[in-house]
Amino acid sequence: MTRLPFTKFLINVSNANHTCSQSSPLPAKSFCFFRNVSSLPAGFWGSRSSSATRDSFWRFGEVRGMASMVVSSLQNLQNPDSLSYLTQKEAAEIDEILMGPLGFSVDQLMELAGLSVATSIAEVYKSSDYSRVLAICGPGNNGGDGLVAARHLHHFGYKPSVCYPKRTSKALYTGLVTQLESLYIPFLSVDDLPVDLSNDFDILVDAMFGFSFHGTPRPPFDDLIQRLLSLQSHDQTRQRSPVIVSVDIPSGWHVEEGDVSGEGIKPDMLVSLTAPKLCAKKFCGCHHFLGGRFVPPSIADKYKLCLPPYPGTSMCVRIGKLPSIDISSLRENYISPAFLEDHVEPDPIDQFQKWFGDAVAAGLREPNAMALSTANKDGKLSSRMVLLKGVDKEGFVWYTNYGSRKARELSENPRASLLFYWDGLNRQVRVEGPVQKVSDEESENYFHSRPRGSQIGAIVSKQSTVVPGRHVLHQEYEELEAKFSDGSLIPKPKHWGGYRLKPEVVEFWQGQQSRLHDRLQYSLKEVDGKQIWKIERLAP
Repeated sequence: MTRLPFTKFLINVSNANHTCSQSSPLPAKSFCFFRNVSSLPAGFWGSRSSSATRDSFWRFGEVRGMASMVVSSLQNLQNPDSLSYLTQKEAAEIDEILMGPLGFSVDQLMELAGLSVATSIAEVYKSSDYSRVLAICGPGNNGGDGLVAARHLHHFGYKPSVCYPKRTSKALYTGLVTQLESLYIPFLSVDDLPVDLSNDFDILVDAMFGFSFHGTPRPPFDDLIQRLLSLQSHDQTRQRSPVIVSVDIPSGWHVEEGDVSGEGIKPDMLVSLTAPKLCAKKFCGCHHFLGGRFVPPSIADKYKLCLPPYPGTSMCVRIGKLPSIDISSLRENYISPAFLEDHVEPDPIDQFQKWFGDAVAAGLREPNAMALSTANKDGKLSSRMVLLKGVDKEGFVWYTNYGSRKARELSENPRASLLFYWDGLNRQVRVEGPVQKVSDEESENYFHSRPRGSQIGAIVSKQSTVVPGRHVLHQEYEELEAKFSDGSLIPKPKHWGGYRLKPEVVEFWQGQQSRLHDRLQYSLKEVDGKQIWKIERLAP
């Protein structure tokens, strides 16, 4: 059970193509560390490193290159050929060190490994599309990683099941089983599994054998491996087969030589732990991730680990580039409740507020974000994202700089359209109509309701004009921040205020299966001298 990443990140300065591995020792003079801590990616050091640990790293030399060299080196380490790969012996030694003098327990390592696997899966395969997961777990530590991953996937919104045919009586494993059972995660025997796994599962987690496995898989795992292989060799009559995710080592592979017999699993995703094993060089699937982030400097030094940094607080990092994507094949088959005429409010503002409330309740990020499209007097269009700051029977309100491009275009052509898109609900709303400025009083009141930093930012930014550099903005901001540090009222700039779009047409769109989307359009019509809203269904 090899575990997780590094606390030290080596940069090859002298030879960008040098491969970092135990079989190819690193020339000390050609590697150095980032001198400026602030230039490191977020989460680079991890939460366990001390300032003394960080300072000790600088003994390897100074980084003298420009920022472009650092970026180039970071990109180079994302290249699979530039990473460290462990032999079976090295992987075993690292585990012994971690669980010996370094004080880690097997359950700590297993917990972090399983979490890494679950986050890697969630990074690529959305629970909305790949909810049904089967974790096939072996009797050893690799199987324990699979049990932990199943628990985390449950909490991430997936629906995991577990096949655990050769259980161990050790307390750690019986405890994991109890945890899963308490979540009502079903355990399936080999006999309970359907003959065709593709009918019941979207993701198959291969957690059968880790790097310590030797020999030929015995029953029932030999049969399980064959079942997974058969999914990848059947004819292409199905719309989609389950994806296979292997934990650290694809089952049936030699730890160093790969799929020697040609009878091993060919996973779509491989989640390596600590560092990739040598066999990972033979991995040809779409997604290779490195899991975890806790190996201390002593191990990184001893084994010359050359690995990519983890982004932010993530427990996983992608190795290599994203696979090429056929854009024409990207599509969603929306599943939504029917949106019918007798379900809607007679007034589109009331209907909008109802849907907006749903977006807020769903926890969607910035549900008030909207695409604002304007055109100049010649009909030249432009669009940008802005934030809705008010809506009532009079219309939709946002604020901006009156010298910006959108403001100039609105002065020439005072009409616009708005688009709200709420991905999590399969909904969008389109609004069209004339635009006019809100009153000075309304703009003044909103301006002073904003955080003081945003007020200063509105003064500093001469929106859409050319500036010589970001430092100019920061300098002016700091000067104004000092000027108003006494808490005095910050005056609203004359060039800043709000706009209101008064709707004439509002369309509500609800995504449905097979592209038979619901589209209900409200149009403002005059009947007997009165303005009324007419509701019509549009073809998708």
